[in-house]
Amino acid sequence: MKRIPIAVQMFTLRKESEKDFAGTLKKVAELGLDGVEFAGYGGLTAKEVRVLLNEYGLKAAGSHVPLEVLESNLYQVIEDQKTLDSKYVVCPYLQPERRSIRDYNALISFLEQAGETCRREGITLCYHNHDFELERLPNGRTVLEAIYEKTNANHVKAELDVYWLKKAGEDPVEWLERYKNRTPLVHLKDMTLDEEKFFAELGTGGVEIEAILDKGEQAGVEWWIIEQDISRLTAFESIEISMNYLKRQFQK
Repeated sequence: MKRIPIAVQMFTLRKESEKDFAGTLKKVAELGLDGVEFAGYGGLTAKEVRVLLNEYGLKAAGSHVPLEVLESNLYQVIEDQKTLDSKYVVCPYLQPERRSIRDYNALISFLEQAGETCRREGITLCYHNHDFELERLPNGRTVLEAIYEKTNANHVKAELDVYWLKKAGEDPVEWLERYKNRTPLVHLKDMTLDEEKFFAELGTGGVEIEAILDKGEQAGVEWWIIEQDISRLTAFESIEISMNYLKRQFQK
């Protein structure tokens, strides 16, 4: 199995980052991760964060940037990615009040335009899913399918979240196959086997993580990104369990 770089989504470490952003990055490096996917920069400038990345030997896998910021300040977002040497900027979430059919159509139009702008600047725009995008539209297609079918594959890429796909009753492996070479970033997280379907460390739940990893090279995945939205362990304990699981898989 090809050893694709591994990052952690910093939302997982939001509490730790609020207390000590630099120290949190240092601990991420000590766990053996290759990079981080940002969800804010801890009150630092992009230049200051880049210094920390260089110091700890980490790469920027990408940045989650709220849709409202992408809409209002896209060019600054692009410049920050260049400073961080980050190739990817990700639209991470749609607020509940922006989920009507009209809103989805507006989102698709914006993603296409913003994605084209990003591409001209050497940056790639991705869209990250939850489970609500797997709801069916009146035409029978899911919202997520509509987003990817109605945008140019060169302008808008996918950041598939395998937990949310699974929770919505979808097959993450099938989605990776369907959108191969359009899925440079993949969020890896597992799901408990009970009725709660809670977030779980990799290898401890019911998501087909090994099968997903096997598809990585064929699908054109460039970063595996560990994310644990909520954990019953400390965030670092959770990340270490998931990271050790991935290390074992890559040794096979």
